[in-house]
Amino acid sequence: MMWAEILGKQLGHPTRTVAGWLVSRYLKVYNHIIEESAVQLCGIQPGDTVLELGHGPGLGLQSAAKLLTEPTGRLIGVDYSAYMHQTASERLKEFVASGKVTLHHCDIAAMPLADSLVDRVFHCNCYYFWPDLRKGATEIHRVMKPGGVMVTVLRLSSVAAIAAKRVLPAENWRPEAYMTALRDTGFTDVRMEDIQHKRITIQAIYATASKSD
Repeated sequence: MMWAEILGKQLGHPTRTVAGWLVSRYLKVYNHIIEESAVQLCGIQPGDTVLELGHGPGLGLQSAAKLLTEPTGRLIGVDYSAYMHQTASERLKEFVASGKVTLHHCDIAAMPLADSLVDRVFHCNCYYFWPDLRKGATEIHRVMKPGGVMVTVLRLSSVAAIAAKRVLPAENWRPEAYMTALRDTGFTDVRMEDIQHKRITIQAIYATASKSD
């Protein structure tokens, strides 16, 4: 198996292997700024129900949990990787024990969540690994409250460079494909903005869950 294929599989689904451990370390360093930005841009309110998709080692969850200071504030995390689920569970064990945080080891396209549950959604470096963008977007839309906001954060220049090495699957990494899937599944006000964060330019994709009564 070529190194690019191995790396691509581990980035999308880290396992408890040497390669998975290396990817986990990479995510902790590389994703730190992106995760911080996603939490800030999401506009989390103290009593919100918040969802992070593909939470990885739990850095974003840790930051978001601290903002949910009201008793009604809840944080949900989902990840397809059992290794990342276990890593985040350990990192946030006190929040999980208190009931403030709930983590699910599951596919983003089949989340064990009720309809219209979530106020805010954020995710980082995640959507390019979804086998079906439209199916994933449909499921996210289902669990969001009407008017709920989702923020997707990435560093497009880095993603494009990785994609050029054939590490990422197909063409799902392109923001245009992802944004089209969002619009096609009921999201409105879908837009991408450049954000300056600590001398680094990153991109934030915003989307609002529009639902009829």
